[in-house]
Amino acid sequence: MRETLADWRPAIDETIADLVPREIDADYLESFFGDPTYEYDPTGIQRALSTPLWDLLDRGGKRWRAILFLVFIKGFGEDPAEFLQYACIPEILHNGTIIVDDVEDEATIRRGEPALHHVYGQDIALNAGNAMYFLPLKILTANPADLPADRRLAAYEMLMHELNRTHLGQGMDICWHNERGVRITPEQYLEMCACKTGCLGRIVARLAAIVTDQPTEVERAVATYAELTSVAFQIGDDILDVENSLGRAGEFGKEFGNDIREGKTTLLVIHAIQESEPERARRLREILSAETTTDEEISEALSIIEDAGSLAYARDHALELAAQARESIDRLEFDDETTRKLREFTEFVIDRKE
Repeated sequence: MRETLADWRPAIDETIADLVPREIDADYLESFFGDPTYEYDPTGIQRALSTPLWDLLDRGGKRWRAILFLVFIKGFGEDPAEFLQYACIPEILHNGTIIVDDVEDEATIRRGEPALHHVYGQDIALNAGNAMYFLPLKILTANPADLPADRRLAAYEMLMHELNRTHLGQGMDICWHNERGVRITPEQYLEMCACKTGCLGRIVARLAAIVTDQPTEVERAVATYAELTSVAFQIGDDILDVENSLGRAGEFGKEFGNDIREGKTTLLVIHAIQESEPERARRLREILSAETTTDEEISEALSIIEDAGSLAYARDHALELAAQARESIDRLEFDDETTRKLREFTEFVIDRKE
């Protein structure tokens, strides 16, 4: 799967650059947004939109959502090159959520560098992030693959449904870490993941099925695959945060004990509180609820999580979700190469090191 990611990433970035150029000029603004009522300011739009977006994109990221879309397209018997602009829809959406999430979480680091709101200010970061929810809709309007009206409408309706669910998930996540306490069940945490992370995955799969005119049962099956894989990805992300902070995973691009410092409720935290001795569980709650934490307190919280066996528990749960994802597409008539890539991807999201 890593080879597939490496092969397609340059084409994805080139296509994003067609949608949001690195250098904004009046011709682009008029062609993409229509004639101005009075006069556009390309310099201002460059500083407020294109520069922050490309700053984030150039820092890295696997582009796996866009590339998974192309894997599905090929598996459905179509030429991925014909649908490159559609592949950029989930990728642009994802990066928009990152920018807004970092403001909401008061994050300091993103992909090894200061979060965008620390570089450009909260106002520019929020506007750029929010713009990325709407820019992809222009792709459906432009209709580069010449889709019939019913498929375009289905794509619009799907995007509206999934993006609304995405914000439900983000709302739950914000609420929980603002409460500075742990009151939720594992099932509620997993539902948050299914909404916040899973819906972006579902957009990937459902959009590929819609634009290639797949039957409803096929769309449902690939959406289930993508949602389960995305939840496994989120759990893997939580594991990486802890492992990196314990010094096990090398460079990760986030600060030490990021999730603990933010007071985030994760599957590891829920399990550790359930499985630890009462005094250690109380202490973990106390550290998570603190307004500020020292590195020593973060190390103490990480030790509680590790001693409770929560890393192994979370990894086992992610592996089980990945197995369920593979089962969801077993009956689909993909070619051997597509099946191999989809199976490998469920392993990649858990075993990756960054």
